Amino acid sequence: MTPASRSPNPTGPCSRLVIYCHDIDTMVAFYSTHFGYQAFDRDGDRIIELRRTDGGLILMLHPAGKGQKAGQSLIKLVFDVEDVESTRNALIKAGIDVGPIHQADNYQFANLKDPAKNSVSISSRAFS
Repeated sequence: MTPASRSPNPTGPCSRLVIYCHDIDTMVAFYSTHFGYQAFDRDGDRIIELRRTDGGLILMLHPAGKGQKAGQSLIKLVFDVEDVESTRNALIKAGIDVGPIHQADNYQFANLKDPAKNSVSISSRAFS
């Protein structure tokens, strides 16, 4: 990719990965015991964040929907952005189909698909 073909409004790094799962407690135990993660939750939030004290990718455990089957690819890449609205607008201007902005407790996010139909999110959660 040449610099001229990059988006005029770049996002932050991909620092979070949403994993949809049916048994969150078992997932917390697995990643805590075997990979050194610690669980963090927020009151009223269905997402459990798993973080390592030495940094790295944050795993966000989200309850899976009834139609989601274990063993399928049940992930979403999350890109950190301070301003979801302006980033969403820039993506739409570039011809990308982006869903509506959702308001969570202290942050916003919007969802889209990459060209291979993988789930992607732009989120201000990292800044909340």
